[in-house]
Amino acid sequence: MSAAISQIPVPANEPVHDYAPDSARRASLQSALDTAAAEVVEIPCVIAGEHVFTGDTVDVTMPCDHGHVLARLHAAGPAEIARAAEAAEGARAGWAALPWEERAAVYLRAADLLSGPHRDRVNAACMLGQGKTCHQAEIDAACELIDFWRFNAAYSAQILSEQPPINPPGVWNRLDHRPLDGFVFAITPFNFTAIGLNLPTAPTLMGNSVLWKPAQTASLSCFRAFQVLEAAGLPPGVINMLNGRGSQIGGQVLARPELAGLHFTGSTSTFQHLWRTIGERISEYRTYPRIVGETGGKDFILAHPSAEPQAVATAILRGAFEYQGQKCSAASRMYLPSNLWPAIRDRLVDQLAQMKMGDVRDFSNFLGAVIDASAFRDHEGYLALGAESAETVAGGTADRSVGWFVQPTVFRVDDPKHRLMQEEIFGPIATVFVYDEARWDEVLQLVDGTSPYALTGAVFAMDRAAIVSASEALRFAAGNFYINDKPTGAVVGQQPFGGGRASGTNDKAGSPLNLLRWTSPRAIKETFGPPTDWRYPFLG
Repeated sequence: MSAAISQIPVPANEPVHDYAPDSARRASLQSALDTAAAEVVEIPCVIAGEHVFTGDTVDVTMPCDHGHVLARLHAAGPAEIARAAEAAEGARAGWAALPWEERAAVYLRAADLLSGPHRDRVNAACMLGQGKTCHQAEIDAACELIDFWRFNAAYSAQILSEQPPINPPGVWNRLDHRPLDGFVFAITPFNFTAIGLNLPTAPTLMGNSVLWKPAQTASLSCFRAFQVLEAAGLPPGVINMLNGRGSQIGGQVLARPELAGLHFTGSTSTFQHLWRTIGERISEYRTYPRIVGETGGKDFILAHPSAEPQAVATAILRGAFEYQGQKCSAASRMYLPSNLWPAIRDRLVDQLAQMKMGDVRDFSNFLGAVIDASAFRDHEGYLALGAESAETVAGGTADRSVGWFVQPTVFRVDDPKHRLMQEEIFGPIATVFVYDEARWDEVLQLVDGTSPYALTGAVFAMDRAAIVSASEALRFAAGNFYINDKPTGAVVGQQPFGGGRASGTNDKAGSPLNLLRWTSPRAIKETFGPPTDWRYPFLG
């Protein structure tokens, strides 16, 4: 027992290591990559702290070498799903009863462990399993996840300190920031290990217990990061990891009356299905479930005629093609003025010719492979569509012989409502519409109305009036809006992330706004001298 009003260490963003040639950090990471590539990891479900090997396995392979098996994933069946739900319910009261400092301490220790001895192993798993370069793995599986754990601990303290400001004489008013009345179901995507761990851990900071379904294609790095939590002292049952088929796990979990929340990142169609299912069963739940989701994006770069062409081209190259465009924030539709298009086009063609693609273990490669065969087939379809109905500015080919490699591609279309300008592709395919430089106001309306999504977007201009007009006209077109910068790379503590419209509930991961969704406040009024006569003075 500690008699203290504690203060969380002031968080700061984790420094990004550069893995420069001949550096000790690069050598250490390369050693971890060699170790990870030489083994086949058995990935269990984790239920009430027990590693459960079901024997129903799925191979986890490298996107850059789809014949190379990295791990065998043990899938949960109905019995494991039921056990995990019961474990979450069983752990809930004890975890919630811990002093908040003890919950925060788990994640602060986990952040230090990931920053230090576990960094290379988690980064290597992310690189090999999800096809990320060393830089993309570093900013995701290391830095962003460390930031989530440190900043969320501070945000939880901030929320708990929020109390009613007015206490009349003889009265003490308080807020009890309770966890939800049931467990939270976290479903996480393949493309960010940090999201994979933030979605289950953020609710637990507020005292909740969680069932967690990570994406199969991200299972290796998610398991390695979960082992960091185990080493940091996370009690059994607080987070229960269920691997396997999303439809089977989701259907059984959503049927549980104890479901109190859904924390989701993934496809729009899946999120809408989950929401619809919860709605159809709303009378069966013990409480109304909180639904927090971040889904798709069709993110834009808009350049004004006053923009600097080189900056616009660089934003496209990085924003559209880092991590093969497999970011919900990736730049996918470009609106470029006729006066700047020739200079931007020439720079894109020149720079894309220099952009290497291949196995991420070769640190000279800027791009790896897309995540799996299903994604590769989808991208082949869009490449065929572009070849038939658009101008191919650069790229346009794909090769599946060794890995799922899709060449970074730029199409130009004459129709601003072309499918390539509207549909989420989630790959290294960017589409340009060149507009008449005199029709700025019209293109603002076009950007706002073309896509159902509203996640990220960027405007480039030197003319301040143009920046003001774009910011106003596109106020609801993006939850994260960038001025003279690419629309990717949100940093915890700096740009809370999330969008509206078809992109999600905009509950801003990496901020107190997200953590607030995992609390159910109770107002407490204590009167020190309660009245003893029922009569009010007006009765005279």
